[in-house]
Amino acid sequence: MEAEELLKRFELVKRYTEGDRDFTGINLNEANLSRINLSQSILRRASLFVTNISGANLSEADLSEANLNVARLSSTNLSRAILNRAALNVANLVRADLSGAQLIGASLIRGELVRCELSQTNFSGANLTEADLREVKLTEANLCGANLSGANLRGASASSANFQGANLHGADLTKAELSGVNFSSADLRQASLQQVNFSGADLSGANLKWADLSGANLKDADLSDAKLSGANLNGADLRNTNLANANLVHADLTETNLINADWVGADLTGATLTGAKLYLVPRFGIIADNIACEWVDISPDGDRTLIQQFNSPSESRKFLNHTPGLVRIVVDAVLDYSANIALATAYSEIARHYRPMSCPPDIEVGYRRTTLTFRLDSDEHLLPVAFLAILPFNDALETQKNIVAVSKYIASQDLKKKRIVQLYKSLNVAIDNLNEAREMLQAAVSSGRKIKFFQSPTQTILISSGQESLTVHCHQNFGRRGGKNRESKFSLPAGEKVVDFLASFDYVD
Repeated sequence: MEAEELLKRFELVKRYTEGDRDFTGINLNEANLSRINLSQSILRRASLFVTNISGANLSEADLSEANLNVARLSSTNLSRAILNRAALNVANLVRADLSGAQLIGASLIRGELVRCELSQTNFSGANLTEADLREVKLTEANLCGANLSGANLRGASASSANFQGANLHGADLTKAELSGVNFSSADLRQASLQQVNFSGADLSGANLKWADLSGANLKDADLSDAKLSGANLNGADLRNTNLANANLVHADLTETNLINADWVGADLTGATLTGAKLYLVPRFGIIADNIACEWVDISPDGDRTLIQQFNSPSESRKFLNHTPGLVRIVVDAVLDYSANIALATAYSEIARHYRPMSCPPDIEVGYRRTTLTFRLDSDEHLLPVAFLAILPFNDALETQKNIVAVSKYIASQDLKKKRIVQLYKSLNVAIDNLNEAREMLQAAVSSGRKIKFFQSPTQTILISSGQESLTVHCHQNFGRRGGKNRESKFSLPAGEKVVDFLASFDYVD
């Protein structure tokens, strides 16, 4: 160590030992201060250019606006230190402890922060362009509005951190742990995000154009209004993900797991969807022009036990722009609180035994009538759901007889055997589940039928995804107020009407 450097170190240590803590504006350029203890010192606007401070204790020190460019700070203790607007460009901070430190507006361009402890550190508005942040710990850190363009965050751990509005254009976050992180409105264009854990993260409004998210975990994440055009989501996990109004133009969704995802309002123009898992994904309200999709997996567990093949782009587009089938029960009475409770109890019990009814109906209460509407992902559930949904009403038996009559008529139609079997199977499953739930339902249904609402005339209408409707029951007194009761007789709708209805079913085979 040269004499001048030794003198600088000696004088600094002497002043510190004597109780002096204010070193504002001090010039310690190129000095060797390794392993020195300057905890709680005031080093505002200090010049520490190319200074060796590795292994030193600067915890709770105030280094605001200090010049630490090219400084050596490896393994330095900077916990709870204040480095607001400090310059640390090309500084070596490998394995440094900056937990709880403040670096608001600081500049760390091309800084080396490999394996740093950065938990609860405040980097808001900081410039970390091309910084090396491999395997850092950023738990609950604040990087709001920070510039991390071109930064290397491979293997970083940043659970519950805040990257809101941050610039990560071209950054590398491969295999990073980012669960619960806030990336809303962040710029992640062309970022490397392979196998990143984004589970539960907020990426709403984020710009992910041409980002590589292959194999990423985005389960339960919020990607609403996100820009994902050209993004690579090959093999990514997007179960329960919110993709509402997202831009997925020309995105690669090959074999992506989208089970129970919501993408209503999304634009998938030119996207690739071959092999995507689409069970319980809304098949309506999206733009699917010019998509590339040979087949999708619609099995409940995404295990390819139920595959939907497409022979042309028009078939896949039609499938993805599916209109949900509807079962509509119109009750000639206004729903009151007691009826509402009984109805909810009965439907809750039915749903426990028949999964397609797990979503409660839309209820519209008018001046004189109440309309219950069940929305279904598959037309094959139209007859079974109608068979079960009418159960709480006095009209149940007559309606169910009519539904069975319609189902028997199916066998005489010119349909593929597989389609007939599937329609029969769905209805039989509903009847079997009804028998299993009969005891549990008895109390709810019996008490409900004593309520005037359930004694009122009903009309049950089925509307297929192809927008063909079929009335399977209409009580003889439906819509009549007083007067002579009409005789109740069921007659099967005209054969042509049933044929048109069945022909409008979408992809039941």
